[in-house]
This record gives sequence, C-alpha cells and structure tokens, in this order.
Amino acid sequence: MPFRLASVGGRAALVDGDHYHDLEALSGGTAAADPMAALADPAGLSRLAEGLGDADPTGALADVELGPPVPRPRNCYGVGLNYAQHAAESGAALPADPLVFTKFPSCIVGPTSEVRLRSDGVDYEGELVVVIGEPGHDIEPGRAWDHVVGLTVGQDISDRPTQFMTPPTHFDLGKSFDTFGPIGPWVVSTDSFEDPTDLRLRTWVNDELRQDDRTSNLIFDVAHLVSFLSHITSLQTGDIIFTGTPHGVGMSQDELLADGDVITTTIEGIGTMTNRCVRVSDWR
Repeated sequence: MPFRLASVGGRAALVDGDHYHDLEALSGGTAAADPMAALADPAGLSRLAEGLGDADPTGALADVELGPPVPRPRNCYGVGLNYAQHAAESGAALPADPLVFTKFPSCIVGPTSEVRLRSDGVDYEGELVVVIGEPGHDIEPGRAWDHVVGLTVGQDISDRPTQFMTPPTHFDLGKSFDTFGPIGPWVVSTDSFEDPTDLRLRTWVNDELRQDDRTSNLIFDVAHLVSFLSHITSLQTGDIIFTGTPHGVGMSQDELLADGDVITTTIEGIGTMTNRCVRVSDWR
C-alpha cells in the first residue's frame, strides 16, 4: 500500500489528502514517533496507510508547518553534472562516472523553510532526492530499488563564490550552508508511482519557470547511483541522495537569487516545496 510520510512538529505522520495522522497515535503506540525510525519499517507504514480511511485525522496540513521528512540523515550525498543539458550549460564534459560530493546533514531544512543567502552569488538547483530504506553494501543495480524506501523533492542550494573560491572546487562547503538543503514535503513510497524513473521536475523563481525536465534524462539513474555508492560505503536507513539538477540554473543565465525571491520546486507524483530567500550578512 503506498504511503506518504511527513514530519509534523518533529513527529512522524502519514498524509491522507489534505490531512495528516500522527503515526504513534494512529498505531496505538506501536509505531515510532521519530521519522528516522519510521523509515526503517516501510511494511508497517504501508499497513497503517491502508487503514487511514477508517481513522480520524490528527489535523489539517494547512494548519501546520511541515519539517524535513528525513530530519537527521546520517549521510547526505549530492551528484553533479547528472543531466546532459546541465553539463553543457556549465561548459563541462559529460562525466564517465558519477561526480559525487557531500552536503553536510546540518543544511537540511523543511519544504517551506527560509533559505538564508550569505552572498549575492547563491543559486537554486531543483532535484529528485532518494531516501534509503533497507541498509546495504555492494548492491547490484538490479536490486538497488529494493533499498529505496521513497522519493522526495529537494533543492541543492549553492553558494557559487564559495563553491569556486579555490581549485579544486569546494562543492561540499558551497552547498552546505545552513538552510541549503530544503527537502519535502514528504517521502513518497516507491510503489506510489507507475514509473519512479520518469518524473517531471520543475523549478520556478517567483513566477518564472527556470527548470523543466524529466528524471528519465539522468545520466546516471537512481539504480546506478545507489549501486555505485554502496560499493564504496555502506548505505544506511535515512541516507539521502540528491540525484542532480537539470539545466536552467541561475549561474548559466546570470539570474542568481536575491532577497525576497521565492523558489517553488515540484516533482510530479511527489509534491511541491516553496522556499523564500532572505539575504542575511555575508559569511566573510
């Protein structure tokens, strides 16, 4: 049974239409209140989701602010240049292997959180985010989706001056400022999709559509990324992978983010995030 797992006030919740159900209350105390622990039991989430129609909701989504559905990932990976048109707009050759970097887990925030700009060179990057369920290592591509508990929407916010301040580049620092990892609005189980490998991803800044592509155009698809990473480091429940951004980023158009800009990111079958930018003091 498909499910959508959200975080409300730091507590795990299942989403049903415009309402949510506190997971611990819904289960009579048998399910974990911590979203990180809930991710370890997708079968239990599916069973509880099946009975949502007979349960009274805890509240309306419109009345709460959602937190990141994966609030404390152990590891947070990013993948650069994973769409051909984005590589072209960046003036880069197509990578022969995934270009992997880390985003510090401390940058993760919710689907409506503010993005705090620490320079005039901050960029948006809408992305599909993979959430690991069953742990594993040396995972073969044909088994990779068995280790994915669900998908969510992400923004790989990037401070370009920091990213490129020295050779080689500081992907990790430039993409890990506080608030630079909005994810949400919830984790959607993989059985919710007719084809989880082909989803439309769009990003607007204010009312202007900046990015519009399909995840089927990933150079290295989800199965390849999960397998590739697992042969280097064991993947654990709640690890997340930002799979890469399509073309249309601000740097290529000289359209970087400014105070008051609103980033809207949506992926079909998952949902929408809306993040307002706030210009704060320069970091140096």
